[in-house]
Amino acid sequence: MLGESTDNPDGEFKISFGYQCNAHKGGSCLVPNEIENLPGKFPRNSSFSRLSGAALSANATLANTNICNGVIREEILPSWDSPNSFRRILSSPTLSRLDVLSSSLQSSMSNLSCSPSTPSPPEYDSSSLRSMSSPSRNEGFLNAMEVQVAGGAAGEDRVQAVCCEENGWLFCAIFDGFNGRDAADFLAGTLYENIIHQTNLLDCELKKDVTGASNGFYPHGPFQYAFEGARNSHLEKPPAGTFNKKNSSIDNSTKNGPIPDSPDSFRHRMLDSLQRAVSQAENDFLYMVEQEMEDRPDLVSVGSCVLVGLLHGMDLYTLNLGDSRAVLATYDEEDSEMKGCGRLKAIQLTDCHTVDNELERTRVLSDHPDDPAVIAGGKVKGKLKVTRALGVGYLKKKNLNDALMGILRVRNLISPPYISIEPSLNLHRISKSDHFVIVGSDGLFDFFSNDEAVMLVHSYILSNPNGDPAKFLLEQLVGRAADCAGFSLEELMNIPAGRRRKYHDDVTLIVIILGANQRTSKASTWV
Repeated sequence: MLGESTDNPDGEFKISFGYQCNAHKGGSCLVPNEIENLPGKFPRNSSFSRLSGAALSANATLANTNICNGVIREEILPSWDSPNSFRRILSSPTLSRLDVLSSSLQSSMSNLSCSPSTPSPPEYDSSSLRSMSSPSRNEGFLNAMEVQVAGGAAGEDRVQAVCCEENGWLFCAIFDGFNGRDAADFLAGTLYENIIHQTNLLDCELKKDVTGASNGFYPHGPFQYAFEGARNSHLEKPPAGTFNKKNSSIDNSTKNGPIPDSPDSFRHRMLDSLQRAVSQAENDFLYMVEQEMEDRPDLVSVGSCVLVGLLHGMDLYTLNLGDSRAVLATYDEEDSEMKGCGRLKAIQLTDCHTVDNELERTRVLSDHPDDPAVIAGGKVKGKLKVTRALGVGYLKKKNLNDALMGILRVRNLISPPYISIEPSLNLHRISKSDHFVIVGSDGLFDFFSNDEAVMLVHSYILSNPNGDPAKFLLEQLVGRAADCAGFSLEELMNIPAGRRRKYHDDVTLIVIILGANQRTSKASTWV
């Protein structure tokens, strides 16, 4: 395992972390420029072999979260998302952080007090903040005896990774904040718990559907049963590849009532669970904003793009709001058969939600036919290029817009909401052709196309099989930014945060090396 943080002369903060599957059971091993390479077979259920993450800030924004009396900053983030290296976290029967947060919110509607309190009576309302009635943490498939976690902050961005080799899953997330760090901080502190909550509900739902589950017929639970069913189906349905939830074989197969315990039904419900988790996070965040906006009206403009990747067995689920991307590097098998060596190509797994995307632009205009100024100056209501995001309440609710003063307020807010919270959801079935996945904020793709990013990562892996490709890609980006600005690398890095934003954005990224393909020495990169 690898964990490293680098401080620049002006105090700037760069994060680099890595994880190697089947590392020793002891603590983290600090290795400056390479990820520890240890022998051992990959776990039966694992389709990834290692990952690395890196982040660099350009914005001057500090950790400014004080919503909910500072509980996100003071109680959640230091214990959950602050470390730069991976560390083991044992599961605990005690209250989760999100349970503490939500129960305290329910205890006081007029004056928020988010210190731990006595749980409220069990109840659950899907349209409001979650209650203490969520299923036990040891029921759902994301729960495990122990997990590995790492993360960090870069300006207004956050990057996060949680994995469990034993159960064969990996959670990665990038939260690209804007107009402040509050929304990104909130997501980093709560979204993973939110997803656990939703998958626990799904676990209970599947237990009711699977015949004999109540009698313990499937000793490892319905999630394990669904996973085994998917493995034994030889990947025949759905085929290896990528499809969108709204136009997929999963949706077509479930319209007429699928077999409750079928792998397709499980995947469909998993995508729904991810969407519900984000919707719940949106409700929770905007509720807090409404409670605090009298003292902090700036909160109504704070928002965050969201990119989540969940690798479960051979299924890679992606959810995104905004302009961050997940890019798959995969071998061209047809070319491999003809020439004896496969070429690597880039496939974007996520949609881009900006006004520059013609499909998104058309959708926004059609959603507001009575507003002649939906898009002004290349931005939604003249304010925002992204068309989907969490938070940014002043473009979603009139009362939040009214909290702003003067030119900050949006004039003629005719038909809110203008920014959507409906994510793009996709499922990719990992095949033997797939090599790695790059998950990155838009700051990465300001300088590199999908193909260039794949080319750089692949060439680095060829020459440094045990190295840190995420950190390398970040270093290449800084070099290119310096060249574009006419500076040396040292001159660019000595520019204080805030002023440096003129030359590059905050950048966060994760590179996931897929264990299904180990042929790095036989491939050439396609550009």
